[in-house]
Amino acid sequence: EHEEWVLSLATRLRENGVDVILDQWDLRLGGDIPAFMDRLTESDRVICVCSEAYASKANEGKNGVGYEKMILTSELIKNINSEKIIPIVRCNKLKAIPTFLITKRYVDFCADFESAYLELISGIHDETTKARPTVGKNLFEASESPIAICNAISSSQYSNPNSTGTVEFDYENNNGCFVVGSGSMQFDLQFSSASDASIHMYNDPENIEGIALADGVRSFSDITNASNAFDYTSRARTPNSDEFVIVVNKNGFFLAIKLGVIKMKGRNGAKRSSVSFEYKITQNKKGDFE
Repeated sequence: EHEEWVLSLATRLRENGVDVILDQWDLRLGGDIPAFMDRLTESDRVICVCSEAYASKANEGKNGVGYEKMILTSELIKNINSEKIIPIVRCNKLKAIPTFLITKRYVDFCADFESAYLELISGIHDETTKARPTVGKNLFEASESPIAICNAISSSQYSNPNSTGTVEFDYENNNGCFVVGSGSMQFDLQFSSASDASIHMYNDPENIEGIALADGVRSFSDITNASNAFDYTSRARTPNSDEFVIVVNKNGFFLAIKLGVIKMKGRNGAKRSSVSFEYKITQNKKGDFE
């Protein structure tokens, strides 16, 4: 099962532009195992899949894992600040990391695979899914009015930089705008009132390329090949509660939204207008959310 998981990860990395060297592909029967392991020194990055068993064997210096540890340790001795080695943990309740990698930031695959994979593939390509925001101007400069200061502070709450999440906000505020994601995977969403069971969404924001209703979709995993499966030709869409919407930004990334509770002020006792939704951003540009 472990080998199958590693094979699946390596295959996906190759599909996303990483020239992976893997023993299951590159070490032939009768091949020299130490010679294969020596190729670690020639690689740009090395991924260590740290199960509890791997961590134990590495710490004890046993078998091939011990030899691998010796090679990787020599790389770290050459440059203690090297980011060449990327530990990832799976099937590892204790999050056990070999002692020689204990200072390295690891990727946790024990829970949410997609979020962990996005972090891994972005790091390998030296990209970031959480870009550092630009520094805004000082709101308390003399030229700013008290109202402008309050508006700027209030508008900053209408955003969530994470690639997955749940949102609930009053769409009558902030011009109906809410921002999810960051960097090349940022989506500026715009909503307006339709009814207490549906809401208008638009492709007007500058970083939005298109918006589509995902008819027939019942879960995020149902969404595959979103680039070709849906119609993005209209400026506005009006989804109902529990329906899915697909948004593509001008960098070619896809966002899937499942609408939750929609309220309209004054209808059915609602004291304010609001919309809630669950969202996921996919790191592939085919729009697969499987």
